[in-house]
Amino acid sequence: MLNIDLHCHSDASDGMLPPAALVARAAANGVDVLALTDHDEVAGIAAARVAAEAAGIVLVPGVEISVTWEGVTVHVVGLRVDPAHPELAAGLDGIRKGRIERARRMSEDLARAGIGGAYEGAHARAANKQMLGRVHFARWLVEQGHAGDLRAAFRQFLTRGNPGHVEHEWASLKDAIGWIRSSGGTAVLAHPGRYPFPTRDMHRLLDAFRALGGTGIEVITGSHHPSEYGKWADLARAFDLRASRGTDFHAPGEGVELGRVPALPHHCRPVWENWPELEPLLSPASATCL
Repeated sequence: MLNIDLHCHSDASDGMLPPAALVARAAANGVDVLALTDHDEVAGIAAARVAAEAAGIVLVPGVEISVTWEGVTVHVVGLRVDPAHPELAAGLDGIRKGRIERARRMSEDLARAGIGGAYEGAHARAANKQMLGRVHFARWLVEQGHAGDLRAAFRQFLTRGNPGHVEHEWASLKDAIGWIRSSGGTAVLAHPGRYPFPTRDMHRLLDAFRALGGTGIEVITGSHHPSEYGKWADLARAFDLRASRGTDFHAPGEGVELGRVPALPHHCRPVWENWPELEPLLSPASATCL
């Protein structure tokens, strides 16, 4: 069976590895098909595509768009997007401009809690200065001894109700899906298990996502506990959504390694079904169960 990883990040957003190094690591881990899905940014795709061709793996151009839905931040992954499409490019540019303003407010909030210099510290750790985000703050907090690891940094400082968390309005769900679809891509709801929605609200989100043109949902992801895989597989089927698989890899030693998550449950319809670029790789027997 093919090893398909449709969610990862380079240093074009909040990952640690440049796109070419990320692709090389994926290939070394046995990944056959890789989607680069940087947060609100497509600048790394060109370099990743060159590296993928050299490594003999398929590169799927992607992006992960920050969305606000009913006051909560959710993420929508776009797969097989056209990075040069003007509507997508304009939408992402608007989101990136808001990131810098948010980062300054996060730093001010941490300063009020007695932790100064956070903006400068996080800024120094971002290869793409337009993409300054919470992970850069978290890495700085860990390095400064304010938290033991990244999970602790988020838990203690960067989540709702804690210093460093500020409210921010991202793109609308309608706009994000529209940008992805207009660029020829497929919209996938990223790591749904991370969102603090009770069952009723999650069902409402899935209904809205599908009604607006969303196609898939991440069932297997580094952000889900193995005990949750069956739940999200069942919801994918109940809401007539395709299933996706991805590690959400950011850096060596942070979370799950590239390509190292289980296969999709057998009853799932994979989001990559009938992608023409994969036809030379997929046999009929493997196409429905990876």
